Amino acid sequence: MTDAATHRVFNQVPDLAHYNLFGCDPIVSDALERLGGGWHAAALAGYGARLGEPEVQAWGADANRYAPELHTHSRTGERVDQVTFHPSWHALLALLRGQQLQALPFAEPRPGAWTARTAGYFLQAQVESGSLCPITMTFASIPVLRKETALFAELGPRLYAKDHDARDLPWRDKTAIMIGMGMTEKQGGSDVRANSTVALPVRGEGRGAEYLLTGHKWFFSAPMCDAHLVVARMGAEDGPLSCFFVPRFRDDGSKNPILIQRLKDKLGNRSNSSSEVEFREASGILIGEEGRGIPTIIEMATSTRLDCVIGSAAILRAAYVQALHHTRHRSAFGRLLADQPLMRNVLADLALESEAATLLMMELAHAFEHADSDPLAAAWKRVVTPAAKFWVCKRAIEATGEAMEVWGGNGYVEEGPMARLYREAPVNSIWEGSGNIMCLDVLRAIQRTPDDAALLLQDLSRRATAHPAVSAELALLQAMLREPAERLEANARRFAQGLVLTAQAALMLAHADAENAEAFVASRLGRQHGRVFGTLDLEAEALKRVFERGWSA
Repeated sequence: MTDAATHRVFNQVPDLAHYNLFGCDPIVSDALERLGGGWHAAALAGYGARLGEPEVQAWGADANRYAPELHTHSRTGERVDQVTFHPSWHALLALLRGQQLQALPFAEPRPGAWTARTAGYFLQAQVESGSLCPITMTFASIPVLRKETALFAELGPRLYAKDHDARDLPWRDKTAIMIGMGMTEKQGGSDVRANSTVALPVRGEGRGAEYLLTGHKWFFSAPMCDAHLVVARMGAEDGPLSCFFVPRFRDDGSKNPILIQRLKDKLGNRSNSSSEVEFREASGILIGEEGRGIPTIIEMATSTRLDCVIGSAAILRAAYVQALHHTRHRSAFGRLLADQPLMRNVLADLALESEAATLLMMELAHAFEHADSDPLAAAWKRVVTPAAKFWVCKRAIEATGEAMEVWGGNGYVEEGPMARLYREAPVNSIWEGSGNIMCLDVLRAIQRTPDDAALLLQDLSRRATAHPAVSAELALLQAMLREPAERLEANARRFAQGLVLTAQAALMLAHADAENAEAFVASRLGRQHGRVFGTLDLEAEALKRVFERGWSA
């Protein structure tokens, strides 16, 4: 009898593991040093090594494979409204809290803290995205809650804590807590002004007083957070909108009647529990000024939009790195994929997209840190943040599809990393305002503070040292701002796209390798290529230099 074994495994790509996510990323490490966060580099190097270990990589996969489960009642019939998670979810949150990514710039207010936190968030977002949601919301809630002095005296230590406390207890009984958001209702979506949840006073009225909330939230992010900031109307369905701090438990320790109706069955972001809830006279405390609920919650949303940019930049980075790793190990037609000219073009284009997104997110973090004292930084924060959320999030969707194609059929199966990256990519474009909302917010920001546009365009011209292609794009942007209001609104996407590409081009010219910068400008502003990746006009060796600069492993 002959040996009929036919299964010999070869030309398959090993898992990408045992690498340092920070140490092999010269773009983020250089930006960290330049923008004042170099004091955190050693901590990030240790963190990057930990994130590259197979155990942590497996946590990311398992947290999404074993989705959260809703338990509305106990065995004996009591309403409990609990969501249980796979242990990997809690392990990921422990990593995030250990790096204080929910609070770093507030807990350690020193120069460069915003860029330090952004770099750390960027690293973990390459491993798993769903666990970032409660971290982002907790981070964004801190500036709002700090204005409530008495309440924050108790909340602050628990928000700043470096440990993860997974126990489902009243927040005062815990060492560490997380904060969520409750804005979206089924009839309103992005139009928060359409909300109909009603809040009635119980003891006293006004800021700090207790109210009972009755209503419904269509998307209630991370229902197992210890409290949520919720928008509701004062007194009646046509009353003024205000913002409330609504905990999971009442002050007497009983469960607050926030009834989880179901968990959303989402395309991606499956490790994170997004829910639909009903408030049945749930206790809440009025925060901020009465009738100023939307400005209060928008302050929170501005920070979450920055995290959408960081998260999508991380997905771009992960897609590029996985594609490059694959092509360095996979052969076809007699040579490695990474040695084939057309594949080099694709890899180089992905590398440029990732580099430009990374530079932009770090510059935005720097602007957030200085916005209160520097008018130019404030203009970057107000105008470029929504534009960047619009553009970078959309480019992540395209890039993950391209990187999956680099992997071929192996990229389309769930055992590898590409399917999860691809499903994850769209959420940041939708959460905290979809594309149209972001582009309209760019125009609103300019209309509210007209000097912002002039400051920004002058700054981009200065950074680009009057590069002809950048100067031509700036002239087009200025011309668009002079158009009639209705036409400008119709072209809001073109304006936002042009603004982001010009900002990225200016940052590349100022901080990237000259060859990379010129390739980016020629392809994005010179319009040498279409929207597909892999149409750069460079020689094969130049393409190789471009994609190898971005990953030093």
